[in-house]
Amino acid sequence: MPTGPRTPRYLAAAVTADLAGRMVFVGGPRQIGKTTLALSLLPAGSDESSPAYLNWDHLADREAILAARLPPGQPRIIFDELHKYAEWRGLIKGLYDTHKSSISFLVTGSARLDYYRKGGDSLQGRYHYYRLHPFTLLEGGHRPDAGSVAHLLRFGGFPEPFLRGEERFHRRWLREHSARVVHEDLRDLEQVREVSRLDLLLAHLPSCVGSPLSINRLRKLLQASHDSVERWIAAFERLYLCYRVAPFGSASIRAVRKERKLYFWDWSRVDDPGARFENLVAGHLLKYCHFIEDTEGYAMELRFLRDTDGREIDFVVLRDGRPQFAVECKSGERSASRACRYVRERTAIPRFYQVHLGTADFGDAGTDTRVLPFWTFCRELALP
Repeated sequence: MPTGPRTPRYLAAAVTADLAGRMVFVGGPRQIGKTTLALSLLPAGSDESSPAYLNWDHLADREAILAARLPPGQPRIIFDELHKYAEWRGLIKGLYDTHKSSISFLVTGSARLDYYRKGGDSLQGRYHYYRLHPFTLLEGGHRPDAGSVAHLLRFGGFPEPFLRGEERFHRRWLREHSARVVHEDLRDLEQVREVSRLDLLLAHLPSCVGSPLSINRLRKLLQASHDSVERWIAAFERLYLCYRVAPFGSASIRAVRKERKLYFWDWSRVDDPGARFENLVAGHLLKYCHFIEDTEGYAMELRFLRDTDGREIDFVVLRDGRPQFAVECKSGERSASRACRYVRERTAIPRFYQVHLGTADFGDAGTDTRVLPFWTFCRELALP
C-alpha cells in the first residue's frame, strides 16, 4: 500500500534543519502537499486549527497578519498563501528581523510564491527555498518493484490520487485540477482573454511529451502568434504544470542546441505508455536535481542529448555544468541502445544507464551501458 499522510515527506528533515537559522519557503504545484508538510513540522497532532498556522485566505488570520499580531507561545509559525498580499515581502521581512531569535517562520504557497519572491532582493539572505515534488518510487511507501512502478504510472505522484489509488477519483481529480490551474491560478498571473485556447493547449500538450516541442505547430493549432504560445507555456511552467528540458550541446557529436522537450509534473496526464514512462523517469530525475540544488547548493540541470542524425539520449544530469550520468528509457530490455555507445565514445559523460520495466539487469554503467529495471536504478542512485 502507498504511504499514509503521517509519513514524513522527503523534505521534512532538511526543512527542519534550516528553520534553526533562517526562514524556509516551500513552493510547488497546487495540491502537492505543501500545507500537509508544514503542519507535520508542528507538534504531533497539529492541524489547520493550530494557532501556529496562519492562512491568508482565512479572514481572522488575515487581520492578525496585517496587524503583525503573532500567536503567543509559538516557537514555529506557518504562513500559508501569504504571497497573495501585495506587500508580503516587507511584512515577513519585518517579522523575521524582529522575532528571528525566538520564532522560526515557514512560508508555503502556490506558484506565485516563487514568481513574486524573484521580484526583489529585500529578503536576500533570510530564507531558503524548497520545491516540493510528487511522490516518487522510493518515497511512495511501496516495495520498489514492478507493481509499485505500475501504481505510479497509473495514478501519478500527487498525494490525493496516489494515496486513493482509484480510477474514478483520479479522473475527476485531473479535471478539477486542470480547471483550477487554468481558470484561477493562470488568470492571477497572466492577462488571458481567451481561456478556451489555454484549455485546448493543455489538452494537446500531453501528446507532445517525448518529442522535441514545436511551437510553430502549436501556433497553427491554436491560431495564435508564436510569442503568445511561448508565453502561455512559460506560464504553465511557472505554475508547476509542466517543464521543458533543454538539449546538452556537444560539438563532437553535432548536437542540436535549440530544440526542447516538454514533460508534466503529473505524468499520469500522458496517454501514450512509452511517453508516460519517459515522463515518469523525467519526474524522478528532476526531483533529484531540485533536491540536490535546494539542500546542497550545487547548480543542477536536467538535459537531453540529440544529434543532427537523430541519435538521442533521453536525459543527461549535470552538476555545476559537468555531466554526471545519462539515462535512456526503453520499453524493451534485451540490448543496450546503440546511441549510448555512440555518445559514450564522443563525450565526457562518465556513466550510462538504460532503464526499462522488465527484469533484465546487465552491463556496467562506468565501462559500457548498464541495462536495469527502473526500480533498481532508483534504489542504487538513491533518488529521493
